[in-house]
Amino acid sequence: MALTPSNNLTDAEKRAKREASEQDALLREVDEAVRQDSFSHFGKRYGIPVGGLLLAGLLAFGGWLWWDARQEAELERVSERLITATDQLDAENFDSADSAFAELEEGSGPGAAAVAKLARAGIAFRQGRADEAAELYAAVAANGDAPGPFRDFATLREVAINYDKMEPEAVVERMKPLARPGAPFFGSAGELLGAAYLDQDKPELAGPLFAEIAKDETVPESLRSRARQLSGLMGIDAIEDVDEALDEMRALEAESASQ
Repeated sequence: MALTPSNNLTDAEKRAKREASEQDALLREVDEAVRQDSFSHFGKRYGIPVGGLLLAGLLAFGGWLWWDARQEAELERVSERLITATDQLDAENFDSADSAFAELEEGSGPGAAAVAKLARAGIAFRQGRADEAAELYAAVAANGDAPGPFRDFATLREVAINYDKMEPEAVVERMKPLARPGAPFFGSAGELLGAAYLDQDKPELAGPLFAEIAKDETVPESLRSRARQLSGLMGIDAIEDVDEALDEMRALEAESASQ
């Protein structure tokens, strides 16, 4: 069936086609206006909150970058001051080292401040200022913000310096938590604890403790040797391998002779 050519349309058909074309164009304009109005409504309703969130995110990110840079700069500053103070200590410039550590202690976090105070305590002890050293160690031991190992070491050194001034009961109380097999300061703390037990006339407690120290291979050999002798005096054999013990004793004697 042949289609009717467009130029053969009647006037009514031409009018209907024109009206349909105009109606289609009107619908497109209305649709565009509706979409623009929707975007405008969304912007008016949500533009400020969304913009606020974006701004807050940018501020937070910028703040984190600033904090990170500040932390890194602070670590570098503390490290440089610690190296300077340590160099003075290695050179045995004790007064300069003490001043440098004092400055580091004042302007640093808990960890670095504890290191600085411990170093100053060591300097004071080497210079014969035992009371001052004990006070510095006591300050670190009592500082709850200082790292645990630093507080334990400070407690050990404070008690070692003040042992002759303390009651045995006080030594037992301070050293017992540190004198546990496997603990970092077991050997030294155990030796002080054992001595306090002997001062309390409790060899039944001191002997097994010295034997435990003597058998602990993580403890320095000089301390193990002393503990072995003390436990032997109390009738407790701390020697598991006689030949090994004799070899260790000969090695210690040779080392002492060469010094």
